[in-house]
Amino acid sequence: MTRTLPNEPLVLYGLPLSGHCHRVALFLSLLRLPFRYEELDLAAGAHRQPDFLALNPFGQIPVLKDGDTVLADSNAILVYLAGRYGADEVIRWLPADPLGAAGVQRWFSAAASLLAFGPARARLKHVFGADIDYAAAVALADRLLPVMEQTLSARAYLAADTPTLADIAMYSYTAHAPEGGVSLRPYPAVRAWLQRVEALPGFVGMPRSPDRSGD
Repeated sequence: MTRTLPNEPLVLYGLPLSGHCHRVALFLSLLRLPFRYEELDLAAGAHRQPDFLALNPFGQIPVLKDGDTVLADSNAILVYLAGRYGADEVIRWLPADPLGAAGVQRWFSAAASLLAFGPARARLKHVFGADIDYAAAVALADRLLPVMEQTLSARAYLAADTPTLADIAMYSYTAHAPEGGVSLRPYPAVRAWLQRVEALPGFVGMPRSPDRSGD
């Protein structure tokens, strides 16, 4: 089967230091899809301007443009890319069977809840000085990481024995949890999983951020 490729490079609107954007950029790279980054100045309110709101009325990043197709929400974008460009890959990123698909969805939910409001928000405090409840964010991280550790002690990846979109959705903010003061040292299975993801052909990392917690 001939692999489907886009007619022109895809456009990713977002910010390289955003884990939500990175999970899309990572998957694009793993699928070897050509794309260009359209960086937005969020501090200047670029995500609230009419031209961007026309792409995503919620004013959130990332947004992906594939020809005339425009998609928002990082996990939704992953599903689209897997179906549109990853169907003939050796790795089944989104299982077709109901149980496998449900397993991926479970981790999508974790990515949008415990991960987003735990390690990701703790990082917002340290890196960007966001006005958040840091203790609450760390408490959520402390709920999430032991479950990940237990899961990854039993198998190589979160939803299956091979990589799926669950791993892409959970990778970025987990890998960068220490930037928010959340240590991964107590979780050897999680750290080994991060290394397995990083060893995938085409892997690209998210830029490291300085710790500004003392500013």
